[in-house]
Amino acid sequence: MIQRHVEATVRDRLAHLPAVVVLGPRQAGKTTLGRGIAESRRTVYLDLESARDREKLTDPAFYLGAHEDSLVILDEVQRVPELFTELRGLIDHGRARGKRSGRFLLLGSASADLLHQSETLAGRVAYVELPPLQILEVPGRERDRLWVRGGFPDSFLAANDAQSLAWREAFVRTYVERDIPQLGPRIPATTLLRFLTMLAHSQGGVLNAAQLARALAVDGKTVKRYIDLMVDLLLVRRLQPYLTNAGKRLVRSPKVFVRDSGIVHALLGIADWEALSGHPVSGASWEGFVIENLIAAAPERTVPLFYRTVVGAEINLLLEIPGRGLWAIEIKQGLSAGPAKGFLIACDDLKPVRKFVVNAGNERYAIAAGVEVIGLRELAQTLAALR
Repeated sequence: MIQRHVEATVRDRLAHLPAVVVLGPRQAGKTTLGRGIAESRRTVYLDLESARDREKLTDPAFYLGAHEDSLVILDEVQRVPELFTELRGLIDHGRARGKRSGRFLLLGSASADLLHQSETLAGRVAYVELPPLQILEVPGRERDRLWVRGGFPDSFLAANDAQSLAWREAFVRTYVERDIPQLGPRIPATTLLRFLTMLAHSQGGVLNAAQLARALAVDGKTVKRYIDLMVDLLLVRRLQPYLTNAGKRLVRSPKVFVRDSGIVHALLGIADWEALSGHPVSGASWEGFVIENLIAAAPERTVPLFYRTVVGAEINLLLEIPGRGLWAIEIKQGLSAGPAKGFLIACDDLKPVRKFVVNAGNERYAIAAGVEVIGLRELAQTLAALR
C-alpha cells in the first residue's frame, strides 16, 4: 500500500482536535486512508452511501453517543449534511466530559454542501485535503508514469496504459453522469463533459468565460458557476493572479487547470507517453502537473499565484510561503536550463526571495541572476522540508 503523506497530518490533528475532515475527489484514496488509521485504535466505520449504515443514524445522537470512546469514521459524509448539526452537540457534550480529541474522522468528496454545513463545526474541526498521488509518494523512476496516468491510485497502478486510460474514461463518465448530480446542481452530463474537455484543451490558459460560454451556448455567469462547482469538487484549480501596484498593466483573470494530469489526457484521448510527447497540450499538461505537485508539497497556508503583464513578463507559479517570503518558479518541459527573458523581467518587478527553473531533469545548479535550475522532485522535497 502506498503511504500517503497527509496521514501523519491527519493523525496529528486527531490527537489535538475532536474532529478532522478529509476532503478530496472520489477515488483519491480517502477510504483507504481512513481504514489505515482505524487499524491503530478502536474504531466504528460507517459508509454513508450504504442505506444500512445511514439507517443507524436515524437517531444520530443516540447511536454516536454510544460510541464516544471510539473514533467514528463517517465516509462520504456529504450524503448526510444534516449530520453536522448533531456532531456539534456531541462534540460539545464530550468536551464537558473531558473527551476533547479523536472523536470523528469525516471523509467526503468536496462539495458546496459539505463546506457550508461544516461551518457549524467552526473551532472544533481541522480540514485536510487529500489529492491524488503526488511525486513524493511514488518512486522517483515513476515520475513520467505519474504524469501520463495521473495520481488516482487505480489509474496509476493499472497493469498497463490501456487499462489505465479505460479506468480514467469510466471515472469521468461516472463523475459527470452520477456523482456530480448528487453533489451539486443538476447539469446535463453531455454539457459537463464538453465543458471539461474544453478546459483540458485550454489547460493552464487564462480564463475566457465569454469564449467558453459561446461554445456551450450559455451565458458567462453559467460558465463561472460550472467552474465554481469543479473547484469545489477539487477537479479544477483556479490559479489567481498576483496583483501588485508596480505600475504595470497586469493580467487579472485567473488561469484554469484540470488538476489531475491523467484526467486531462483521458479527456483528450491521450493513451501513453508517446502520444503525449507529440501532442500540442504536452507543455501545458506538464505545467499543470508541476504546479499541483509543488502546491501539495508546500507548507500549510502557502498561497499559490501566477504573475503576468500584458507585455509578456510572466512567472508560471508564485508561492507566498508563510515566514519564507515569495518564491518564483518558471516551468520548462524539456532540459533547457535558461530562464526566459520574461521571467527575469517579472522577477525584477517582484523581487522574490527564491527563484527556480523547474525542468524535466534531475540536476540542481545555479544560473544567471540568482536563479537555480532544479528537478521537480528535488524542489518538492525542498518545499516539504519547510513544513
